[in-house]
Amino acid sequence: MNDPREHNRRIWDERARRRETHAQPVSDKEFAKARAIVDECGWLPEKLTGLRVLCLAAGGGRHGPLFASLGAEVTVVDISSDMLQLDKEVCASRNLSVKTVQTSMDDLSMLPDRTFDIVIQPVSTCYLADLAKTYSEIARVTVPGGLYISQHKQPSSLQASALPGSAGYALVHSYYTKGPLPPEIGGLQHREAGALEFVHTWEALLGGMCRAGFVIEDLVEPRHADAAAKPGSFAHRSSYLPPYVTVKARRRGEQRTALLVARWS
Repeated sequence: MNDPREHNRRIWDERARRRETHAQPVSDKEFAKARAIVDECGWLPEKLTGLRVLCLAAGGGRHGPLFASLGAEVTVVDISSDMLQLDKEVCASRNLSVKTVQTSMDDLSMLPDRTFDIVIQPVSTCYLADLAKTYSEIARVTVPGGLYISQHKQPSSLQASALPGSAGYALVHSYYTKGPLPPEIGGLQHREAGALEFVHTWEALLGGMCRAGFVIEDLVEPRHADAAAKPGSFAHRSSYLPPYVTVKARRRGEQRTALLVARWS
């Protein structure tokens, strides 16, 4: 099988060129409420000015520019050059500064140890077969006491059928599926059409994070459910299969900078 990372890079390049879902740059209206968007769960420190933020697998002209507008020193990492180009264009139009790095999320070798105070990772772990290296790399570049906020597709959502049958949304893929799922066709919102995705167990998602050196402090299931919505729609399906979770974790370690102690106390 070809490297799924290279396959997904091409898919996200295409999605960025077409401005598809998750590849639509932030709007002026959204910049006006940047804080509410980047800190939906209320987990970030009160002030972001001067904090070093890594937006991991987060190209697309949204996360990086929003954090930069709030005063953070931002690095955006993405495997897709076209997704990173959207960040560059948004920042240029608003005189914002972000550093962009094109690489896979499991290879951060070009970034020094203990570089970032905060790591933000939107839904993306589903695009890799093995998460151990990714978590190890994130732990390496995060300062002791640093914050890691990530989102992950729930296993059951990836296991289940896209459309309901007579018995509802059936589980059609094993929880222990090896290799990528068949590409999703049709652009349904719980999957990205054409991308190769992997089912990860909860042990791999959360246990792997802990074993890499993080302590999980909170977990939220963002609500997208509407039981009255059209069957087969994202909102209806989410009533039965919540699509993803948001996890708050902190890098273990006794050392903390004075800045972090002051802002996270």
